Amino acid sequence: MFPTEQFKKLRTPFYYYDTELLRRTLREIRENTDEHMHVHYAVKACANPRILSIIAQEGFGADCVSGGEIQAALQAGFPADKIVYAGVGKSDWEIELGLDAGIFAFNVESVPELEIINTLAQQKGKVARIALRINPNVGAHTHANITTGLAENKFGIDMQEMENVIALAIDMPGVCFTGLHFHIGSQILEMDDFAALCTRINELQDRLEAAGIHGIENINVGGGLGIDYKQPELHPVPDFHAYFKTYRQNLQLRPGQQLHFELGRAIAGQCGTLVSRVLYIKSNPIKNFCIVDAGMTDLIRPALYNAYHHIENLTAEDDKDFVTYDVVGPICESSDVFIKNYGMPRTSRGNLIAFRSAGAYGEIMASGYNCRTLPQGYLTEDFL
Repeated sequence: MFPTEQFKKLRTPFYYYDTELLRRTLREIRENTDEHMHVHYAVKACANPRILSIIAQEGFGADCVSGGEIQAALQAGFPADKIVYAGVGKSDWEIELGLDAGIFAFNVESVPELEIINTLAQQKGKVARIALRINPNVGAHTHANITTGLAENKFGIDMQEMENVIALAIDMPGVCFTGLHFHIGSQILEMDDFAALCTRINELQDRLEAAGIHGIENINVGGGLGIDYKQPELHPVPDFHAYFKTYRQNLQLRPGQQLHFELGRAIAGQCGTLVSRVLYIKSNPIKNFCIVDAGMTDLIRPALYNAYHHIENLTAEDDKDFVTYDVVGPICESSDVFIKNYGMPRTSRGNLIAFRSAGAYGEIMASGYNCRTLPQGYLTEDFL
């Protein structure tokens, strides 16, 4: 799977993206969606320019949460009319960028934001297409830090205010109300969570129609589909069939309504791997430490979320002689730990270590803390 001999010649740490797997993932999404289903890749998961270009070339849209992401999406070749823009804190320049580019829709998260978009659009003589992000107060079985659909979260407009905000938007000359947007969280593996979102959307659409509000063009259900971090080889592609089937069976779309998705991790997660080199093996009476040259600056998820990544020794001399290690990085923080008490083949200085399922929220969240150099990203094509 990995061009290990070529890896040995490279400076570590670096990211490697299996573009064959990426294209297979995108193909399976297309095979499981209908004409009225539109998938926007969540740029926040991985904004490597070459990865973005591949996804754009395959005909997908983009889901952006900053002006910088809008610029990256446009530069990568995503059509402006396939770009949606969400986020609770859109700056004026970011809104103006979206207006000038003619993006498909702003996913609006508050009345003050709606008022600013209306004002800025009028100043430019434009009309902004908007969808209202409604907080559905639907929980998801995932880490507390990546839930977004509960009333206690900062995201979206309260359900009880929905009709009033829609009426406000309809009366504004600088905006065109086109739909509703939802997102309940990330790394969700239980289809019942998405079914619960469908039930809530059905209830809200019934409520709107009872209030005389009809003709909503678009329903955007966000993303959130997770990946298998523990067995990436067994499940390299998420179960898109079950995911999209859940919406087909549970969501009561009205005639002509278009359904939008914002998938990020599910697209990029499994194709990316962080490759690191072992610096030292350090032992004391109670611990063996495998100290690698990658740290929380290169892959922050374990330190931030206590997230698990499957770790492989790509160059171990004996793959049957297992030892238990704490795998740690060089950063001057006690939290710079990838995993504790992890069993893997006996490891030596110079061995290459792969942190799997790192394509999403890996390279994009890297930092220069400790004045470290950002990791390079390589694609399959670089080794052909």
